[in-house]
Parts: sequence; structure tokens; C-alpha cells
Amino acid sequence: MVILREGLCPGLTTDIITVLKNNHVRTVVDLVASNLEVLARKCSLSYKTLVAVRRVLLAQYSAFPSNGADLYEELKASTAILPTGNNKLDNLLDSGLYTGEVTEIAGAPGSGKTQVASLERIQVTHVFDAYKLLDVLQDLRLSFSQQLLRSRETLKLVIVDSACSVIYPLLGGKQTEGMAVMMYLARELQTLAHDFSLVVLVTNHITKDGSTGFRPALGRSWSFVPSTRIQIHRDERNKESGNRLVSLVKSSRQPTNLQVEVEIGCCGILEANNVSTACGS
Repeated sequence: MVILREGLCPGLTTDIITVLKNNHVRTVVDLVASNLEVLARKCSLSYKTLVAVRRVLLAQYSAFPSNGADLYEELKASTAILPTGNNKLDNLLDSGLYTGEVTEIAGAPGSGKTQVASLERIQVTHVFDAYKLLDVLQDLRLSFSQQLLRSRETLKLVIVDSACSVIYPLLGGKQTEGMAVMMYLARELQTLAHDFSLVVLVTNHITKDGSTGFRPALGRSWSFVPSTRIQIHRDERNKESGNRLVSLVKSSRQPTNLQVEVEIGCCGILEANNVSTACGS
């Protein structure tokens, strides 16, 4: 909020500011929102002077209007949807993975999170702590900014497998920096996705929630990070098979009671199959 002060714009003198403040007009917003005819009479000021001052303040502090159609075209140009390789999972995600967003896959150890995340043409960097991960993300940001990608192709996907593994050692006990590091990492992932129109895909563990339920790890503070979250489960009826149940837990585009059954291939590539869609709560 900008306080009225001398020098803020031509014509806004100390005397005018004093009179305005005596009549409860203390900020730019107050002045712009006022009925200038009424204000001029009430303050015994020149109406033309107030109009001129407001015009200058509007030019300096108001955002330029944007055309909705132009914004939509800009959004279409900067947004892409990456297919996962499985039609049923793509349908669950409303066509696939959206650039500009963080998508999370949560699941218990051995549920298949890493296999789902190991798509084709992935360059792997081994990271074993949160600080190294932040360094890698900073290097990526620098590479994007300088357009020095080795492949000379447009990079659209960054995978973190898994965020929980590098953050958990910093949480709890006497280590107080863990929450701050987690929030900093969350901001880095979100801004990286937004600034460079990337899909950021993160895997996360699940923990027990009460006596019967499960929830994604890292708690409520992390829950705002992914725009979309899916949870993957083994088929308890046939634990030896590659079938997994995938539930949509969080989404801004789809109802969150959707569930599909998918098959994970032995090479880590999510394979299309003909299993029918199931619905759950």
C-alpha cells in the first residue's frame, strides 16, 4: 500500500497531502477510490488538480489491462501436456502431465513409484541429500536461462525421486532447519515448473494415518506443493503381478474419486493395457 507523500507525483504538494490526510485520504488507493467532486468540495481543493493527480497515480501504480483472449493464447502457447505412456493413466490425469505444474506420485516402498517415473530419454543425476538437490535445481535453472541444454532439445520434464528421501533426515529431533529447507525446495520446484513451462514430477512415500488409513508423507506443509497428486497401490489380490491401482488424490481438473488399474512393465516403462476402469472413494 503506497502512502501519499510529497514528490510522489507532480502537483501533490505537502499542503494538499495534509488536507487529504485530515479527511482520511492517506494512500493512493484512498485517493483513486474517492469521488473527486465530493472530495474537492470537502477539502476546498481544486477539482482539476485532483483529477490530474489521480491520472498520474493511475498511470504509475495501476496494472495495464489484459485481454482475456490474449492471455488464453499465451497460456496455450506455453502449456503442453506430456503423455505418460498409458491411456488409462492419461485419462485419470485429464490427458497427461501438465507443464507449469508439480505432479506427485505417492506410494509405499515397492509400490512402483520409481517405475512409473522412469520414462524414456531420462538423464539421471544421483543426489543423496537436500542441499545437493537444491544445487542441481539451481544448475538446471542456469542452464535453462542460458539455453545450454546438451541435447539441444526442449526439456519439458524434471523428476525428483524421491523428495521424501532427502528431506526426512532433516526433520524432527534437534535439527531445526529441516522445515525451512523443505519450504525452500518446494518453492524451487514450483517456480522451476512455472518459469520454464516444465512438468516437475515428484515421488513421495506414504505413512499411516490413524489405525486404518494412509496419507502421503511430509505432512500438511508439503500438501500445497503438487497441483496434482496420485497414489499408487499394489493389487492385494495378486501381489506378484505388475498390476497397480492408481487413485487421484488431488486435482484442479478432475474429481478426486477416480481410480484406474494399470500394468507396469519390467523395464520401468508404463505399458498400455486393456484393464477396465474402476471407481473408488
